[in-house]
Amino acid sequence: MEERSIYLKFFRVVVLFLLGLRTSSAFCVVGSTDEQPLSKIAMHKVTLGLRESVTIGASPVVLGLQGQDTEWVTVNIVNPDPSEDDWVAVFSPANFKGVLFWNGSASTCSPVNDEDQTPYLCSSPIKYKYANASRTYTKTGKASLKFQLINQRADFSFALFSGGLSNPKLVAESNFISFANPKAPLYPRLAQGKSWNEVSLFKLKDPMTVTWTSGYSIDEAVPFVEWGKGETQTQSPAGTLTIDQNSMCGSPARTVGWRDPGFIHTSFLINLWPNSVYTYRMGHVLSNGSYIWSKSYSFKSSPYPGQDSLQRVIVFGDMGKAERDGSNEYSDYQPGALNTTDQLIKDLKNIDIVFHIGDLSYANGYISQWDQFTSQVEPIASTVPYMVASGNHERDWPNSGSFYENMDSGGECGVLAETVFYFPAENRAKFWYSTDYGMFHFCIADSEHDWREGTEQYKFIEHCLASADRRKQPWLIFAAHRVLGYSSNSWYAQEGSFEEPMGRESLQKLWQKYRVDIAFYGHVHNYERTCPIYQNQCVNSDKSHYSGTVKGTIHVVVGGGGSHLSEFTTAIPNWSIYRDYDWGFVKLTAFNRSSLLFEYKKSRDGKVYDSFTISREYKDVLACVHDSCEPTTLAS
Repeated sequence: MEERSIYLKFFRVVVLFLLGLRTSSAFCVVGSTDEQPLSKIAMHKVTLGLRESVTIGASPVVLGLQGQDTEWVTVNIVNPDPSEDDWVAVFSPANFKGVLFWNGSASTCSPVNDEDQTPYLCSSPIKYKYANASRTYTKTGKASLKFQLINQRADFSFALFSGGLSNPKLVAESNFISFANPKAPLYPRLAQGKSWNEVSLFKLKDPMTVTWTSGYSIDEAVPFVEWGKGETQTQSPAGTLTIDQNSMCGSPARTVGWRDPGFIHTSFLINLWPNSVYTYRMGHVLSNGSYIWSKSYSFKSSPYPGQDSLQRVIVFGDMGKAERDGSNEYSDYQPGALNTTDQLIKDLKNIDIVFHIGDLSYANGYISQWDQFTSQVEPIASTVPYMVASGNHERDWPNSGSFYENMDSGGECGVLAETVFYFPAENRAKFWYSTDYGMFHFCIADSEHDWREGTEQYKFIEHCLASADRRKQPWLIFAAHRVLGYSSNSWYAQEGSFEEPMGRESLQKLWQKYRVDIAFYGHVHNYERTCPIYQNQCVNSDKSHYSGTVKGTIHVVVGGGGSHLSEFTTAIPNWSIYRDYDWGFVKLTAFNRSSLLFEYKKSRDGKVYDSFTISREYKDVLACVHDSCEPTTLAS
């Protein structure tokens, strides 16, 4: 959401409505907590004031000597004239002065938002921390700060600035440091593939994909994945994608936020046996015939569609990233992100697949943050499929084809999310897809593209819902980023619709016709569960156990993955069963085709705070309910 007052936001919505344009439904008062921390730095106002009396040094000089992709670095500062607003920036590549821009100089840099101010740095740091994080700094002029760095395919340096974030003056720069192999294959992300091979003795065709990032182009090295069981190993080739600056739609992604995202490789592992454990590692064959290897990982392959076994699914949205070293004020921007991440890692042996339904990294045009996010979720995404959906902070940008004409993606316009993560869509620019996991059938919608009746996406949604074989896959799940169903969030309540405008007008008849069990949403940063509902009316009075025919869809907002929280309206609608102003996630456990357990867990402690069960038989799914009855005849 944009950083405007409620009145300006209201005025903008009204004006755009009158003009027949589309905008984000966000009547919330947005404070500093909704601002990407790196965007607070006035890069176009940087001035140069290097002083010999000020020193800054970083150690160790070489990182990752034991193959680590994350390491702690100590930065020591000596400044005879310290100030409370002094801050330390981490730059990568290290030669950030190489992109200093002066008017009239032969530089390829473009001014930020076409402002013509000199000099300034045309590349944002990847993180920063105030020097007074070392408590004695303002008294002694000496500080020792700890930074956690991840391997991001380039060297690093540190710079001390005075003048705060609004009027930064560069006063000292450090030595360069680097990982032993900056180009190493890193941060694997598993995802479900597109199809099954039903005639291959129950082996899976493209059931698992491995995506990772490296610094190796296909001209330098050939990427592949080595995988298998025990000593029997197979090598599968990988495709390679990358992104250039010109593919960004606007600033900051196209200007100060740009950083080379490296090369994104994806390999398709086929002919896996269902529910089997495999080991894997990513590799690159260099032109001289030598091999570069990643660490070794393992995963459990997906069950065959309809397979009756214990299956456990995690769903949440809007997590973002945080810094374990306290950098970037992420404790205010995404305060629950690490708690959610750590709880999932802690319980990983009891998780089979994860759905992160939009607003993934909140990079907002600062491309370096995608590496940081994939590093954060690596323990999860390298072990179980990490399925993603598109949110406003991935996609939205004016005149770029998004349904909403706002600037929430920071100029990324979907390119980073569509490339960094694999998902089994027919067209990566159209972020909707279906996927199966055992007894579950998932229909993942893209709320940043038009979903209304008559659109291409509407046709996909109906086809996806209709294609579920409910005898084999009784648990039918719909998910989208924005709340296309029900939410008593304060700004949805102010609109009077308790939903994204036009959200359920077209879709509720599909949910009802095809008897969707649960619909999940993010975007609103809290947790809320409705009763089984159709056309604003609860169709079942139970709250904790549903048996037999469930006559409506249960709608769940699970956008409390980590970002700053969203307020509820004070009046509680009669369809709202449980609300929680906290960070958390949902876990679904299918014990068999007749029994499902739903649990909402807080990220702070991993304990269950809301739950219900569904118990039913196949005949209950077939039973006629309002607006879902198949035509019948009296003919014999």
